Amino acid sequence: MGREQVLVALSGGVDSSYTAKLLQDQGYDVVGVYMKFHPNEAYHEKNIANIERVAKLLGISYHVLDRTEEFGERVYKPFVEGYMAGLTPNPCALCNRVMKFTELIGFADELGIERVATGHYAKTDGHFIYEGRDKGKDQSYFLFNLKPEFLPRILFPLGDKLKEEIKREAMQIELLRSIAQQKESSEICFVEKSYIDLLQEHTQVDRPGEVVDRRGRVIGEHKGYMHYTIGKRKGFRVFKARHPHYVLDIIPELNRIVVGPKEQLKRQRIILRGLNMFTDQKRLECSVKIRYRTHKVPAKVTIDENMAVVEVLEPVYGVAKGQACVFYDGERVLGGGWIV
Repeated sequence: MGREQVLVALSGGVDSSYTAKLLQDQGYDVVGVYMKFHPNEAYHEKNIANIERVAKLLGISYHVLDRTEEFGERVYKPFVEGYMAGLTPNPCALCNRVMKFTELIGFADELGIERVATGHYAKTDGHFIYEGRDKGKDQSYFLFNLKPEFLPRILFPLGDKLKEEIKREAMQIELLRSIAQQKESSEICFVEKSYIDLLQEHTQVDRPGEVVDRRGRVIGEHKGYMHYTIGKRKGFRVFKARHPHYVLDIIPELNRIVVGPKEQLKRQRIILRGLNMFTDQKRLECSVKIRYRTHKVPAKVTIDENMAVVEVLEPVYGVAKGQACVFYDGERVLGGGWIV
């Protein structure tokens, strides 16, 4: 019997490069794969040059898959349409389900490889996903949407590691040193500058419109509704502001934003659709996260088919349609859904 093969998703960054090395050190026969998801050739050239270095260091083979067309349909187009519909999309959580892991496992099947691995900061026992040890880098929130049948095949070798340990260790390896020194990539791979620049390629973003209060009274003006997300407090004008105003809602068909004091942002009840669950329970007492960079809050969740009602036990602010709400039992991810 030869060594067990594992297909590692390589991005050209330090995390996935170090993942490949760790797995090889653990005795796996590593095969790499780089997936092109958008048409920025300069970006891909730089990453593939890094992967060349890693492949040389480890003595492994790697493949390059062009999936730009599929990515455009499944992730990029919904991202643009989401903003046009007044939502705050979460492309990374969507991509992990419909692109990254679907394509990774599909290609592993073509190669006859059972195991796949990525450089995510998270853990899995084959049934559930768990937070990674490095809480500042933990990516379990973005992984809530993975198909449950994928989990037994996935390895997350960085789950028990701290980012600073990985960078320190990578700096000791000559061929990884330049990769470890490069600037961290942004969260959304296809957004080069800002999402506004990207949207301007597809639609008219700068369209001045009315700012209204919750009763619909016009109290100010803004530069175009796509510039705003729920909870934002800058970039619009309120004629007679005595206190800070925050975006409470977006009405795209009228090119209006609704604003009010912070107190009016408060939510105790959140409705979700498009659930993905790792448990069959229909009633959960758990904690929930409504955005990646927020802390978890205690909640009661009632599930009815593909919909959930989340009652948070302490108020949350800035609940945005289009974002993910993820359920946790301690460090364990129970599932989640999309805020509607």
